Amino acid sequence: MTDAHLPAAGTPLTGLRFSKGHGTGNDFVLVADPDGAHIITPEQVAGLCDRHRGIGGDGLIRAVRSQHVPEGLALLADHPDAEWFMDYRNGDGSLSEMCGNGVRVFVHFLIEQGLVVLHPGHSLTIGTRGGVKVVARTDNGYMVDMGPWEFIFPEQAAERGMDSIVETSGVDVARPGLSVSMGNPHTVVALPTLDELAAANLTTAPEVAPLPPHGTNVEFAVPAEPLVSDGVGYITMRVHERGVGETLSCGTGACAAAVATRFWAGDDAPDVWAVDVPGGTVRVRFFPGPDGREHVELSGPAVIVADGVLA
Repeated sequence: MTDAHLPAAGTPLTGLRFSKGHGTGNDFVLVADPDGAHIITPEQVAGLCDRHRGIGGDGLIRAVRSQHVPEGLALLADHPDAEWFMDYRNGDGSLSEMCGNGVRVFVHFLIEQGLVVLHPGHSLTIGTRGGVKVVARTDNGYMVDMGPWEFIFPEQAAERGMDSIVETSGVDVARPGLSVSMGNPHTVVALPTLDELAAANLTTAPEVAPLPPHGTNVEFAVPAEPLVSDGVGYITMRVHERGVGETLSCGTGACAAAVATRFWAGDDAPDVWAVDVPGGTVRVRFFPGPDGREHVELSGPAVIVADGVLA
């Protein structure tokens, strides 16, 4: 067990227990606040997520019962089984609608903390700012119904297969992008080779024009050659996350990259995709949802690596 010292602004959190977890390298600080007793400021989040002066993480997740969060309370009217709400903040303290790796780690955290019981083959409904998500436990991880996807600029996507231009340090010329909403915004850029993917400098945010209304995460995807093997599509991806920077993985980003690549590949493209990210591999599957729309399922591991107390 470790202690973490916070900046002066974070001293009201003294004594609060925390865990550190990750999903394919996308890492989070997690705190349990079932009754909504703590208001964690953006400055405190940034301090906790600082990799040199805090605990370090791509974001912070607060586990709170939905009834204690306005967004969660609104969801309970139609989803009374969504007892728990994933209050997710980016590493800079800004709010985020949803995180595909984070929701898997969140459910694993609830189990580890004894707040829920979830056996393999069973599922749990979770509230998020991106709507409710159903998370099923598998023998080696978690499987999430991420809900329906949609194009952010549908007319441009249908007409041209792209909707924006993306300029990125390390990439020789601006490239076309396709913007996809997975409950949060993404702009996907296809690159031809792994060498070009490796050369992209994601320490600074790519410039996207036009920019989606609430900003965007930017994914750079390289299709495998061949693209499809044994009915599964394969792509390799890096991502610059809004409010964070480059991360080892992004679950919603992997889904968006699969959406865009599948769209570009045409009608014969498969419904199952393996997405390699610097932190590992996640699996994406498309299926008809109960609402009549096409849904995206994300599968991957979740790990808790440490527990501690804020000093």
